[in-house]
Amino acid sequence: MADVQIELKSGGAVHSAAAGGDLRGPENSSVEYRQRQKLDRYLNFFSTLAFSVTLLASWETAGGSLAAGLYNGGPAVIVYGIIVSALGNLAIAASLAELASIHPTAGAQYHWTYMLAPRYRRFLSFFQGWVTVFSWAALACIAPYFIGTEIEGMAVLSHPEYEAKRWQGTLLMWAVLILPIIINIFARRVLAVIEVAAGVMHVIFLPVTIATFVILAPRNSNAFVWDTFVSGLSGWQNPGVVYSVGLLGVITPFSGVDGVIHMSEEVNNPKVTVPRSMVWGTLMNFLMAFGYVIAILYCMGNYAEALESPTGYPIIEIAYQATGSKAATYVLMTMGILPAWIAFFNCLASVTRLTWAFARDNGLPFSDFFVKVDPYYKIPIRALFLVTTLVIALSFIQIGSSDAFNAILSLSTLGLYISYLIPLVLLVLKRFTAPADIPQGSYSLGQWGLPINLTAILFATYFSIFLPFPSALPVTGENMNYAGPVLGFVMLFACGDWVVRGRHKWNGPSMGYLRE
Repeated sequence: MADVQIELKSGGAVHSAAAGGDLRGPENSSVEYRQRQKLDRYLNFFSTLAFSVTLLASWETAGGSLAAGLYNGGPAVIVYGIIVSALGNLAIAASLAELASIHPTAGAQYHWTYMLAPRYRRFLSFFQGWVTVFSWAALACIAPYFIGTEIEGMAVLSHPEYEAKRWQGTLLMWAVLILPIIINIFARRVLAVIEVAAGVMHVIFLPVTIATFVILAPRNSNAFVWDTFVSGLSGWQNPGVVYSVGLLGVITPFSGVDGVIHMSEEVNNPKVTVPRSMVWGTLMNFLMAFGYVIAILYCMGNYAEALESPTGYPIIEIAYQATGSKAATYVLMTMGILPAWIAFFNCLASVTRLTWAFARDNGLPFSDFFVKVDPYYKIPIRALFLVTTLVIALSFIQIGSSDAFNAILSLSTLGLYISYLIPLVLLVLKRFTAPADIPQGSYSLGQWGLPINLTAILFATYFSIFLPFPSALPVTGENMNYAGPVLGFVMLFACGDWVVRGRHKWNGPSMGYLRE
């Protein structure tokens, strides 16, 4: 049946398509209130690219998560691990970009899962939606946590007698949240300008930081940077396990390569702009993160002092050893914190759009409430406050146990890779079973599609296996990595919600809200 358009009172159009499960459209196209909720398109290519580049905040995050690699594997894990992580995430970004060029939508993964699944597409897309939304909510905790506790660490550097408390770190997390919420609500139009400014800072501050280390710090040998493998600190003995567990510090900087996809419905010409922004953003972040960690490893001072720093962050101790000045250390840390903080503006916007999209497709309880787009501010404020509430709720975990909260951070990365795996595995299956049903978008991998998809699946599977591993042995209640159990609970909750509510309410994502 040929596509027809039905005009809505709001001015949007719903595309009604024949029933089927291919990429040309989902089965349902109901004209409901929630599908009339739409966003303005105001982001161009440069602001979208800046969004993608700053959202990952790769070199800033690599500095904050340096302890994971130093504790398990040392310099060799950091140097070669970041190459492994970048190659894997580039393959994932390229594979998702191809799907985004066909259907750029805020729902992204759960939308594509519905269209690609040969069977059980309603359940699989519903399950996918819950995993993706929760993983992004957990990911939204990373920037406030790093920034808040780094500020606390600098207070320790300034006043060694100060004993940092976990509850104080939680309060600092809340303080970090305030301005991003205000900007997302009251300055939505300014967000594009902020993204470009943050992109400039993200790029400019890096060579300034590297130059400072190179000029002021003594040099480590080539052998230290490229050949040193440290084991035995964490209790893990097998070199392969030590290496894989230590990868957490270089995987985290690339978490969220799909972030810009969730802004698709506010991007002009998204079928072209979004895929290019994803791939270029990931590549640029790899180059910056790689240059940064190489410079840090060549210029770091005493290894043990950095790892055991009372500030809680090796990078703070490394900067202090390099400069010999607390004031210079504060400046260096600020140059990392500022673009990372502004990147959180983007992260909050992205996860809000994803949550809103899931509500628009009736995936959340009380979806009719959370789908509302404010007619004045033109953003889904209720979804924004839902995400903020989740971040605040998760931040309480740190008060009880910083190790448990760190597990929440690794949970976000684990959940995201699982959210990538589901549509990519289904895409590969469709390449074998019904390749004619896969339309070509503006961004196509061509004959390289299958090998790149398989590479992405391989890396995502590898990362997903080791992300739940505890960072040290023996495993206790304090150092236990709770990422696996928490994600398992989320998956069980999604299945329970499907049985109780979802199977009656969820008909899959609608195509009606997509506009060219």
